[in-house]
Amino acid sequence: MNSMEIEKKYLIRRLPDNLENYPRREIQQAYLCTEPVVRVRKEDDTYYLTYKGKGMMMREEYNLPLNRDAYEHLLAKADGNIISKTRYLIPLEGGLTAELDRFHSPDSALIMAEVEFVSEEQALTFTPPDWFGEEVTRDRRYHNSYMSQAAYNG
Repeated sequence: MNSMEIEKKYLIRRLPDNLENYPRREIQQAYLCTEPVVRVRKEDDTYYLTYKGKGMMMREEYNLPLNRDAYEHLLAKADGNIISKTRYLIPLEGGLTAELDRFHSPDSALIMAEVEFVSEEQALTFTPPDWFGEEVTRDRRYHNSYMSQAAYNG
């Protein structure tokens, strides 16, 4: 699937109430390459390979399905840290969803949220909820591909 991804990333000031009541997914991912981004991901029982073009807030993204064997074969070839996180899906106003990630590795203290938008205008006019903290969309240190690099230590 080919699409333009438009998203913003935020640190979290405080966790939303009743976090455990929201739908969640267990995610494991690793990177075969970080420029351009080529990643393999396991999301619950679904596996895929993703290619992401250049860009911070807007970039092309392609997802290709994998089976478990192909995922594990590629995972063994990945560079650096395997990223593991629990993603909570939290509804926001305007039909948007916050994807709140609680990382398990490589940085178990990190909690971030991402919001995907249908247009650049929607992204630019977005007002984050009060539990969001600093926006870090353009700070490469908070990109999962950067965190995957072996030297990363939070």
